[in-house]
Amino acid sequence: MKKIKRMLIISMVIAALGMVLCGCGSAGAPVPSIISENTKVQGDIISDGIVHIDGRVEGDISCDELVIGMKGVVIGSVNAGNLQLYGTLNGKAAVDNLFIAKSAKMIGDATHNTIAIEPGAYVDGHCMRMGSPIPAEQAKPDLMLTDASASSKVKKIS
Repeated sequence: MKKIKRMLIISMVIAALGMVLCGCGSAGAPVPSIISENTKVQGDIISDGIVHIDGRVEGDISCDELVIGMKGVVIGSVNAGNLQLYGTLNGKAAVDNLFIAKSAKMIGDATHNTIAIEPGAYVDGHCMRMGSPIPAEQAKPDLMLTDASASSKVKKIS
């Protein structure tokens, strides 16, 4: 009986160690790479998974999903599938889905497919939908001027 208990414990330890080594949580979900609050990174970050920033990053970030926490600061460009911004981003962002919380500060341009901005968020830059034409490239609309005092006179400006 002791031998069976020992083998059972050993197999449980091996299974738990295997989950830690593969980077999987108890449900098989990927574990994010975390830059904690008192950490400063100078350089680029490239990841195929989730990156969570609570510290400071001075460089470009490319990943599947990026979460910039309330105390997180990123100075550089971001290329990600999903960006959840609660802290500060100072640079360009090219993302599929963009969420900007009311605690966030975004300084720079963002291109996106979907965007959600909470009231109170600070955004200083342009938010452009991917694939949409640049406003300067769009055709100018025809304008009609009318004089209220003489309703019969209509001037067309093109």
